[in-house]
Formats: sequence, structure tokens, C-alpha cells
Amino acid sequence: MGLNETFPIEKFTSKSASIFKSIPSAMRRQLEQQMVYKTFRKGQNIFLEGLYPSGIFYLKEGMVKKYKTDHVGKEHILYLCTAGELLGFSALLCNEPYPDSAAAMETSRLGFITKEVFLKAMNSSNELMFSLLSSLSHEFGVMANSVTVFARMTVRERLALMLLLLSAKFEKPASSGLSEIILSREDLANMVGTAVETLVRLLQEFRSEGFIELKAKKIIVLKAKELIALSKFY
Repeated sequence: MGLNETFPIEKFTSKSASIFKSIPSAMRRQLEQQMVYKTFRKGQNIFLEGLYPSGIFYLKEGMVKKYKTDHVGKEHILYLCTAGELLGFSALLCNEPYPDSAAAMETSRLGFITKEVFLKAMNSSNELMFSLLSSLSHEFGVMANSVTVFARMTVRERLALMLLLLSAKFEKPASSGLSEIILSREDLANMVGTAVETLVRLLQEFRSEGFIELKAKKIIVLKAKELIALSKFY
């Protein structure tokens, strides 16, 4: 039985990857043909909070983080986007500035669709319109669940939950068949909402308890059921 069948991963993950899958293949090909592709280096910004979108981005390859920076310059990672997901469409549809920033976490290739092309496609396709509305509604639920996590959970519980979510996100299998989470300690601390020193100490505790295995920068979840119980999210 997979993790998705034992834990409500979908409550914390975007459905934007399903948007292109739900539209007619002819329209999908048309949009893909009009994409302008660009490769972003690790750490390079894709868009910045406060700027107005001139189109949307389709993540073809790689991984992108969506984040906010507080008044003292500390970064808070809100979400990790993987191949197939769309970025920036909610701000475009609302005609509002980006509510967060996005940057590549590794060398990533993204396709850009201009505002005019995307809105024209949306106005001519009920399937695309419905898929966008469904994704927006789901994202509201994801945001509500994330707020609950940070308001009610301890750091230890948040880390357990984040490791579960990341193990479902990463698709680089270890020799054992388990997912390898390849993420810097600083980025993981920013996702959990704690100091790097606290994160490192908790990871060592999880390893000593047999929940995870640590290999250099890699984290491998060994006992998902124990982490589910530890997270106390039901």
C-alpha cells in the first residue's frame, strides 16, 4: 500500500499538474507549441512577489520553490513545484501581483505562455476553465491546511509531516526502492519553519529512532506509518 493510500497527501499538494491533462489534446498541443522555453539555474528567480504577471509558467523539468521573505529577510518556503505543474496562473486570473516569489531549486526548464494566449485559450475551452477553477479551489484548501499545521503543530510534528510530503514529491528512488529526499538543510528548515540547528538535531533523533536514513544530503523515509502517527494529522 502506497503512501497516498495511507495518508491524505492531496490535502497539501497542488492540482495544477492536472490542468493540462484535462483539456483536449489538440488544445494542449497548441499551447505547448506557443510556449517559449527557458532554462533557469539553481537559485535563479522566475518571478518576484509584488510584480504583475505577463503570463504563466509550465514546469517542464526540474524543481521550483515558491517562497515569501519576511521583514528581516528570512525566507519561508511555501511549496515545491515539480514537473508538470503551472506557476503564476492564480495571480494572472485575479489580475493581481504575485503573492509570493518563485526560484529554481535545481537547473529547471520552464515554458512561458503569454497572458493573451492563455486567456484566449481559457475563454474558448470550458474544460480549461473548469480545470482552473477546480485547481484554485483546491489551492485554498491546501493553504488552510498549511495554516493549521503551523498554528497547532510542534516543530517535531511539522518535520514528520514535511518528510511525508517530500517523500511523495521526490521521484529519485534509492536502491531500496524508497524515495530519496534531496534538499539542503537550510531549505528544509525554511519549509518546516525552524532554525537549521533545531532541524539537524531532530533529523538525528528521527534517525536514531529508525524513522529515516541519512546519507550526506539525502534523507530516506524508512517508516512512514510512524511518521504519520508522529505528525498527529488525521
